[in-house]
Amino acid sequence: MTAPQAPSAALLTDRYELTMLQAALADGTAHRRCVFEVFTRRLPAGRRYGVLAGTGRVLESLPRFRFGAAELDWLADERVVDDATLAFLADYRFTGSVVGYAEGEAFFPSSPVMVVESTFAEAVLLETLVLSILNYDSAVASAASRMTSAAIDRPCLEMGSRRAHEEAAVAAARAAVVAGFAGTSNLEAGRRYGLATIGTAAHAFTLLHDDEAAAFAAQVAAFGAGTTLLVDTYDVRRGVELALEAAGTGLGAVRLDSGDLGVLAQEVRAQLDAAGARSTKITVTSDLDEYAIASLAVAPVDSYGVGTSVVTGSGAPTCGMVYKLVAREGADGVLAPVAKAARGKISVGGRKAAARRLGADGRAVEEVLVTGPDDDVRRWVSPDASLRALHVPLVTDGDVDPRWVGADAVARAAKRHRASRDELPRGARRLSDDEAAVPTVALRLGD
Repeated sequence: MTAPQAPSAALLTDRYELTMLQAALADGTAHRRCVFEVFTRRLPAGRRYGVLAGTGRVLESLPRFRFGAAELDWLADERVVDDATLAFLADYRFTGSVVGYAEGEAFFPSSPVMVVESTFAEAVLLETLVLSILNYDSAVASAASRMTSAAIDRPCLEMGSRRAHEEAAVAAARAAVVAGFAGTSNLEAGRRYGLATIGTAAHAFTLLHDDEAAAFAAQVAAFGAGTTLLVDTYDVRRGVELALEAAGTGLGAVRLDSGDLGVLAQEVRAQLDAAGARSTKITVTSDLDEYAIASLAVAPVDSYGVGTSVVTGSGAPTCGMVYKLVAREGADGVLAPVAKAARGKISVGGRKAAARRLGADGRAVEEVLVTGPDDDVRRWVSPDASLRALHVPLVTDGDVDPRWVGADAVARAAKRHRASRDELPRGARRLSDDEAAVPTVALRLGD
């Protein structure tokens, strides 16, 4: 059987990308070499750091950013662009280069998390796709990082699929794992990205049966004593008793999904221990966020299941990332800096390299943006160990670096996130409102 062809990503964009292209093709500027930069001007209120996620999904989408017959016919029927532009789109391939922060890296205001260099015609078309992926995935990862930080060594499990668009649910599961979640309930995310999947039963399974004992017996018969039994459909104490009768003291775990979770966890732990089920774990769910997780730090909880809050960014559903032209080739063939000067939306022109300055204790003290003459910045190499360079090659002359896509890339991003978060200053993980954990400063070459 022939595998289904991946759908085109070319129309996952805004109309003005194509209308700008048409005008630029007409006046001859479309083929000017350009540098676009992805960054955020500020972090969400009260957040100390952001977490970059979605880089791998951007790179996986590039080969699908093609205008086939169906896309071109629709554009023609709708008169979106003229025939000359349609002819250009029919042969569109991104042949430029991309560098950026490694997925999982912490970022701060003005951090150039992705830099796209190509012709204007090739690069401008990617704006909406890049931003829609990075803004959502990074919002989820930023929230997830706060949750895994609050959980300390206790696993967090993503189970928010029912609170998101079906494709966003897959992206959210991936982003949550980048930020330290141990698994997801979403099977498609597990299939695509090699993530651990979790889940046993909901209250509907208990209510299906004539009584709780019958439901537990059926689940244990199907999945063994190591399963997790949901014990709060009726009375929690009685539910634990019936769970132990069904599975014995080798019961894997019980799940609590309602009530005062801290108090219930204490009571259930005492009940399990008294019955000899000291190895049976307690999982809690029920509208958890980073604050609820932190409040349960002293409770005898073994893992947290998080849904709505993680897939919605826990109050910050976007990172406010923008995709701005920072340099373009002039009529003289020289790449010159350009910048927007509108009040409140000022950007800094010119190509930038990025590094994180580390103190003697190995912790970050500054986010450093390296600016100056274009060739100098492009060739810049960190001169000492105190400046950790942040940009890595992602795409070279149109070829995607395979290290940053697929299941292995998710594992690599999760590892990078752990190291990056451990590098932040003490206090960066506090949940109370504050400014960015480190300041962003400029280092101009040649000064």
